Amino acid sequence: MQAEKEIRRAVDTGKVIMGFRECEKNVLKGIGKLLIISNSVDEKKKEKLRYIAELSGIPSFDFKKSSIKLGALCGKPYAVSVMLIINPGKSKVLEITKKSREKK
Repeated sequence: MQAEKEIRRAVDTGKVIMGFRECEKNVLKGIGKLLIISNSVDEKKKEKLRYIAELSGIPSFDFKKSSIKLGALCGKPYAVSVMLIINPGKSKVLEITKKSREKK
C-alpha cells in the first residue's frame, strides 16, 4: 500500500511522535499535521483522539492494521498504537491520506 511506504518515509526523514499519551498531549497543544490511529485502539480512545484532533484542526487517519504492524512498519520492536506526524520530511503521507479521507 502506498500509504504504508509514505508512513515509513515520514519516520525515516521527518519527525514523528509515537504513543497514545504523547500524541494526546501534542494534539491538545495543536502540534502536528496528521494523527495516525491503529485499529488496536479501543473505540472510546479513538473517539476521544479524533475529537481532540478535530478541535485542533489536525486530520486523523485510521490505519487499518494492528498496532504491532504499525510498530513494525515504523521499524520499532514494539507496538505503536498511535503516532503523530509533526514534520513529514520527504514523505507524501499528508497528500495520500487526504485522498483516502476524501473518498469516504
